[in-house]
Amino acid sequence: MSTIPIATALASVMPEGLPVRLSAYDGSAFGPEDAPIEVHLKNERGLRYLLTAPGDLGMARAFVAGDLVGKGFHPGNLYPLLELMDNQDRWRKPTATEALDLVRGLGWEHLNPPPPPPQEHLPRWRRVVEGLRHSRSRDADAIHHHYDVSNRFYELVLGPSMTYTCAIYPHADATLEEAQAEKYDLIARKLDLQPGQRLLDVGCGWGGMVRHAAEHYGVKALGVTLSLEQAQWAKEAIDRDGLGDLAEVRHLDYRDVMEEDFDAVSSIGLTEHIGIRNYPDYFGSLRDKLRPGGRLLNHCITRPHNRPTQTGAFIDRYIFPDGELTGVGTVAAAIQDAGLEVQHAENFRVHYARTLAGWVDNLVEHWDEAVAEVGEGTARLWGLYMVGSRIGFERNEIQLNHVLATKTDDTGVSGYPLRHTF
Repeated sequence: MSTIPIATALASVMPEGLPVRLSAYDGSAFGPEDAPIEVHLKNERGLRYLLTAPGDLGMARAFVAGDLVGKGFHPGNLYPLLELMDNQDRWRKPTATEALDLVRGLGWEHLNPPPPPPQEHLPRWRRVVEGLRHSRSRDADAIHHHYDVSNRFYELVLGPSMTYTCAIYPHADATLEEAQAEKYDLIARKLDLQPGQRLLDVGCGWGGMVRHAAEHYGVKALGVTLSLEQAQWAKEAIDRDGLGDLAEVRHLDYRDVMEEDFDAVSSIGLTEHIGIRNYPDYFGSLRDKLRPGGRLLNHCITRPHNRPTQTGAFIDRYIFPDGELTGVGTVAAAIQDAGLEVQHAENFRVHYARTLAGWVDNLVEHWDEAVAEVGEGTARLWGLYMVGSRIGFERNEIQLNHVLATKTDDTGVSGYPLRHTF
């Protein structure tokens, strides 16, 4: 039995002066009555989520389950709340004594953890039992967990480009669709694609790069993805666009591509799933797919440092199981160690923050249809994830980097011009 009001107890571990009102199912409230944002804890299950998994995981569970609701923000766009909560100058973690006092005041009976929401994946230690990290079967399961949500849901969120990677904004007023087209075109220019050449796009998603290269550069492009739903959607799009003579997407592990001597290889958003210890094999495999003088463009999320780090509990359980990130220096070093020559690197961190804001706007605009398609819990989950990621890019906690490299031959010939042409 609680001996202190729930809202008062929760407020004790919140940043002081936060312009947010807290309220709870016991009728308690804390904070200014005229606060622009109110967060309401609906039930005892939500309290148990918060107490048994302190931090982002507990909050995510309560929010996804619908036990934590609010006013002053849309359930698909928590940016007004999380932008305040994530201000490190105002946030203070409770000490061990404060945490103990909190539990004592609210009652020990709340430490019985409820089952997590159905959208949650198994924890890392449970997944180890089911297969070695980044084994083929476990990678396929992780990709299925994240990408096989619903093609229609992705259409609503991503927009007509059906592109789930960082867009590149050619100017401040560019639309999301213009920026996604610019991203594919910049990659094509960096790879110096020419009519009649052959491109391999690993982790091709819904085939955006494959279709762009075929349509605008006359390239014979092959894309591979571990997501069956992505591959089926991409095949339909290729047929719809009349690109079947040039573009192909296969439901296939990149390690099982038999063809070689490609003029170019693009990896757009796959490296995050590979595992840092597997970089040598990964980049070695991509090198072996290239002809001498061929080019590789690697596009991936990175850290602003080169220490290998796993994703947090929320991201690991709900979004990218087994995901690992490190700095662009580590990525570039692995590419070099695989025998490729690094020619150029570029950071698009602020572009990804803009991209995520655009996706969240799409989710809010199509909220009712998104909820009807995947359920409110999953729609809430994606809003939470995209807003949190946007804040991470804005605050330089994560970055997005391109690394361009060539398969330079044994005599030092790379085919690269004296200066960049893109």
